[in-house]
This record gives sequence, structure tokens and C-alpha cells, in this order.
Amino acid sequence: MAQKVAGEENISLKALVDRGRNRVIFVEADNDFIDVLFSFLTIPMGRIVRLARDHSIPLEMGCMNKLYQSIEKLDVQVFRSNACRDMLLLPYSAANCYCKNLKLKIVDDAEPTRFMCCAYYNHSWLSYYANVTCGFNSCSYPINSELHLSVDDSQVGEVFVKEGARVIITDDLQVIPPLSAASISLFTKLGATNSNTTEELTFSIGVEQVLNLLVSSFVSKTPFTETLLKPNPVPKLGGWNFNQEKCMESQMPGASINEEEETISVKLIVSKSKNVVCYAEVREDFVDLVFSFLTLPLGFILKQMLDSPWKGCIDQLLKGVLNFDEQFFKSNHHKELLCNPKLVPGFSYENSLLGIEETVYYQFRDQKLTADRSIIPSHQSSYDVKFIDPKSHGDKDTSTRGFLKLPAIFTVTDNLDVRQVSPIFQLSILNDLKVHFTDIEDRTVHVGKKEALRLLVASFISDSVLTDAFLRNPIETSTKQEQ
Repeated sequence: MAQKVAGEENISLKALVDRGRNRVIFVEADNDFIDVLFSFLTIPMGRIVRLARDHSIPLEMGCMNKLYQSIEKLDVQVFRSNACRDMLLLPYSAANCYCKNLKLKIVDDAEPTRFMCCAYYNHSWLSYYANVTCGFNSCSYPINSELHLSVDDSQVGEVFVKEGARVIITDDLQVIPPLSAASISLFTKLGATNSNTTEELTFSIGVEQVLNLLVSSFVSKTPFTETLLKPNPVPKLGGWNFNQEKCMESQMPGASINEEEETISVKLIVSKSKNVVCYAEVREDFVDLVFSFLTLPLGFILKQMLDSPWKGCIDQLLKGVLNFDEQFFKSNHHKELLCNPKLVPGFSYENSLLGIEETVYYQFRDQKLTADRSIIPSHQSSYDVKFIDPKSHGDKDTSTRGFLKLPAIFTVTDNLDVRQVSPIFQLSILNDLKVHFTDIEDRTVHVGKKEALRLLVASFISDSVLTDAFLRNPIETSTKQEQ
């Protein structure tokens, strides 16, 4: 559960409340709270699952929890190293060196802003770990010197937006400039101009309330009301009227498997009468793919699902960032951290089908690192650095590129329970589903970029991921979720 950090300062938040309906109409937010809210987009999914699970009222988000539990339960020997398992259970945020300056921090773990480098500083290879061999050509020196990430210290305390930025944020997380035509229209629509039914309240917001706001925004259209006025148990994430095919077409126009595209082969065991996937037999490449969902920052996932109906309103947050007046961001780099969040170096893997990029770091004066080239003085030279794959730490098999050892076969259920292949487990699945041997058939499918995105979307919203991703057409999926 989120705990109040010693010395932590709460944020004072003014809210206009509809007394009759016991609803928050909107809140007034300054740069401190805007930064906290926008930082949600940078948090990796695995961190959010952990926070939600550790919260007093756990939140079920599709099958993300099941994926997380699968990693915890799998024999550690299945992973290339303990580091790989930790990277999935507690993934780092590429915006950590900025978010450490948030006034309220949900994620307060000490994520790395220090890296190790070779004694020969012109050898542009870095490592998360000391005493590994330099990766530069034939250099055999151990990596033991330190490099630190640098941020623009001229305005420490401001994270993404400038001091003085102010907005109003509606109960469903619409971010609107104050005293604009949109805000005046909204005031009228929401009844905010009727002083007989509204009142101004001031709330002291701490880490616990911020976490509640994040959790509620996945499942509710009124997360401020749920957090500030009636902190009731939140429902499961699911039952959305969501058209997967619309999402795929809008984000990946023309995407389809072609002969040049590398794909992952998956054997589905399907119930013919029920037209559902009972389970799948897969190799480590498919498990690498679905496990990697937990390393993805929330903003990346939301960007794949824009313009799609949601049960909650967390998508409004990304839309708010995309439409936020650029003059209030500290720089274009700070906006990009939110609009196009990336992975920490080393957290992607070869043959990943999701297309997310890793952050690039640049080394400049006094052995400093930055991902923001704008803070490097024009008269100083800089160069981009490479990272020794942290997944290889403690693993001597140089042919492996993912999180898991080669070769390996797994059984994956429809709700993404991942286990090492076991006939006993497969029999228990069929028994639980009341599916007879005569009613099953094997079907082989191939996962390319479009199918990988379909799996990601389904794992976020559905409890029958394989069926929704591979068997159901868009109309069936949408109808199922409306029920």
C-alpha cells in the first residue's frame, strides 16, 4: 500500500462540488498537481499492477494481474537471470530522473540514475551493473566508473510544466485552460454557474489520494468524486464497449502479416462447440512478448487505444497532454516524455513486435548523461551511448535476447496464466471448462505486429485474451463486452 513518505508535503486542491448530487464538478490545478497527474503516463504497467494490487482495494485490469502473478510463480530458473525477473516485476520508468522531483510520488523506489562505464571514457558502453566487461570492441577492462543522469537544475521542482501553469480538470479528467470558451461552456453544461447548488471545498491531497485517483480512473468516469467524496470499492476493469478492430486500423493502417515480417507461431487448443481458446502451447518468444506488456509505460498503451470507448476515463489524460498548450511545457523534450513515452535502455528485446523505442542517452561534459539534447551546450561535443543488455547479467548464453532461457515450451490459458508445459495442467483446464477431448481441435496462428497489438489491447481489457485476439471478429467482441 502507498505510504506517506517522511517529510512529504501534501498538495492543496480546490474543487467545485455539486452538493445535491455529491459530485465534484472540477478542480483547480497548479503546476505541482498537473505534473503529478501527467506523470501517470510514464509509469510502466507492471508498476501500476503492483501498486493496484498492494492497494487496500485491489483493481483487476484485464489479465495484467494474471500475467504479473505468472511471473512471480514461475521457477526462477526459467528466466535468463534474476535481473530479468526483476525487470518485469518492477520495471523502471524512463522519466524517473524527472519524476523524482514530483511533489507527490506514487513510485518512490530508488530507480537508477547512476550507471557504470569503462575507465576509458571514450568507450561508449554503459551498464546497470559493476564489474562486467566493457562491450567496446576487444576492450577487456571491467566497467567500474560511475556516470550520472543530468537534468536541467535551473528549475528544480518543476517536472514537466512550468511554474505558474494552471488548468481546470473535470471529474472525468478533461484538462481545460481556465477562462477559455471551452471552460465557460463546460461550466454551464455542468451547472457550475448555479451558486445555490455548488460550493467550493479545499482538499489536502497526499500519496494515498493520488493512488486512489489513478486506480479509479481506470474504471470510473468520476475519479475525483470517488477519491475525494465517496471512496467506495471500485469495480473491475472490463465490460467495455470496445471495438478492437477500430483500434488496430486507426493505429496501424494497412498492417498485416507479410512474408518478410518475422512472426511468432502459436498453437491454439480450441473448443469447437464453444468457439473459445482453451489454452495455447507456445515457445519462449510468445511468452517474452506477453510478459513485456508489463514493461510498457501507460502512455504507450493508451496511445494505441485513442478514440475508443472506455469504461473509465484515463484516456482523457493523454488527450489532455496532447492538447495542452506547448508554451506551458518546460520544453518539447518534456512534452515528448508524456506523448511518446519510451522504455529504459535494455528493457526491449530483439524481435519485439510492439515497436516501442528505447530512450537514447547522450554523454557530455564531466561524464554526465542526459536524454535531453537541448541542455547540452552548443560548444560541447556529445555522443550517444550504448548499454550492455541488463537481461544478460549472469547469463552466459549469448544467443538469447529475451527475458527467458532457450528453448522452452509453455502453456498459456485464455486469461494469460502462464506455466511451464504440463499435461496435468492442460487436463485441468479442459475439466474446468467442461470441454471433452472430442470437442477440441488444434489451430496454428501467427503473431505479427498487428496481432501483437491486438493481444496488448485484449490483455488490458479482457479476461479472455486469446479468444478475443484470435477467434472473435470485432462485432462479436464489442457485443460480448456490452453485455
